[in-house]
Amino acid sequence: MNAEIIAVGSEMLTHKRVDTNSLFVTEQLNNLGVEVTAKHVIGDDLERLAGTVRRALGSAQFVIVSGGLGPTEDDLTRDAVAMALDRRQVFNPAINEGIEQRFRTMNRPMPEINRRQAMVIEGAHVLSNDRGTAPGQWIEEGGGVLMILPGPPHELKSMFTRQCLPRLQRILPPLAIRTLELRIAGMSESELDQAIAPIYKQYENPVTTVLAHNGDMQVHLRARCPSEVEAIALLAEVGGKIDVVLGDRIYSRNGDPLEAVVGRKLANLHATLVVAESATGGGLAERITSVPGSSAWFLGGFVTYTKRMKIDLLGVPAEILEQFGTVSAETAEAMAIGARRRTGSVWAVSVTGNAGPTTDGEQAPVGMVHVGISGPGETKTYHRHWPTSDRVRVRAFAAQMALDLLNRKLSQ
Repeated sequence: MNAEIIAVGSEMLTHKRVDTNSLFVTEQLNNLGVEVTAKHVIGDDLERLAGTVRRALGSAQFVIVSGGLGPTEDDLTRDAVAMALDRRQVFNPAINEGIEQRFRTMNRPMPEINRRQAMVIEGAHVLSNDRGTAPGQWIEEGGGVLMILPGPPHELKSMFTRQCLPRLQRILPPLAIRTLELRIAGMSESELDQAIAPIYKQYENPVTTVLAHNGDMQVHLRARCPSEVEAIALLAEVGGKIDVVLGDRIYSRNGDPLEAVVGRKLANLHATLVVAESATGGGLAERITSVPGSSAWFLGGFVTYTKRMKIDLLGVPAEILEQFGTVSAETAEAMAIGARRRTGSVWAVSVTGNAGPTTDGEQAPVGMVHVGISGPGETKTYHRHWPTSDRVRVRAFAAQMALDLLNRKLSQ
């Protein structure tokens, strides 16, 4: 079974408001085995909203409309749904009395305009609101269900949990939706899809989604089965085949980011880490310290953006900088060795490069990055040249590259 969610309100179409209600409702529906196939954000327009409701009812078993239930003239949800269903609205004295009582407890008279909130669409079941004045409505139509819920998140969550979930549990057949999230590093989106498409194309269930963001690849498998056991078994079957093809390029099988995986390995090894950054300007340390408990294994970092700082803080020999330049394998190696020596850390990672937008000589084109990894026994450098002048992306790619290389070293 599937569902569509409609968020109502012109304010939701501005940059200042985010529709968080749909995330909550989606999670609750997924736990019941209902797939959300579409989400809409509609402004305060009666005809447009009525048309959206009508179309959603034609393609989904469940339609959830949130917002637009207040007392003001721009709160059009009740009117739009009544128009879409071609049903009239009926004044409910009990609802009106409840609203009046709520105002009396605040020692205030109820404005006449609040009577609009007591209008109920013909045939609807009223959903009481223990957090506000706007009641919700549960409407059965053509074998499907339409739920009208208030917009404020604390009101919606309470109403959905108390009143919609029990109704849904009574009418839904047993169905479980479970997901497996694989995270991959060290390959492009096209390389990843080329490798695993022959596997996932054999299956309509689970559904496979490939995502890419700044060098971090994700494969989401979504299985729908009559029971949780069957869903987990199906994910294991398909995920196992992908595992064989990708091998150690999969760094996480539970959705954890690369910095969390690296931190767990360092903790298990009772090892420490220090970083020396130039091109990334502290971005690598920021990712590392976003992991709760990272102070147990992360000693700190150096942001050495100039030659002088590289010399003074990390002990990089001036002759290396003059002979090879700041963007070079030799400088990356010296930075990693210097950071490790100055702090006594077990591991050190360095990053130097040109994030752009201007070229710094033939040896340092925009997008060129060198990473140094220094640990017990050896120090090695790696380089990569991304053909982009997007400064933000180059820095993000560089931090991802550094964490990926360290993760592989820790696995050896």
